[in-house]
Amino acid sequence: MSEDLPESEGRARPRKAPTAFRTISEVADDLHIPQHVLRFWETKFPQLKPLKRGGGRRYYRPEDIALLRRISDLLYTQGYTIKGVQRLLRDGTDEGPQAAATGELPLGDPPPAAEEQETAALRDALAELEAIARDLRALAA
Repeated sequence: MSEDLPESEGRARPRKAPTAFRTISEVADDLHIPQHVLRFWETKFPQLKPLKRGGGRRYYRPEDIALLRRISDLLYTQGYTIKGVQRLLRDGTDEGPQAAATGELPLGDPPPAAEEQETAALRDALAELEAIARDLRALAA
């Protein structure tokens, strides 16, 4: 019977069924993520909607916990930004049949071609402004 009571920070907690709902403190302990971060993620990821009961207590479903694991992996292991994870979850770009079959994740957020073109245009404009500034300094001297 003692096998069913894992020790967690000095207090015994009965083991729940895999389909049972979890409180925010249980999820935070299991995922090693502070509770305030879980609450913040709820504001950033609309797909994450734990059940809220009286007094605003959150109860996470197994699918919520799976999504939290996914978000945590993308942010902390894969190195995505919050916007990058939002895009992946919104577009479903990492949820395709190939990703599901291989279990692989994309390595990062490559900048879109438009951003690369904009960066190049900004560099050109900066170089032109620096040349004008050099010319003005030479005239003033």
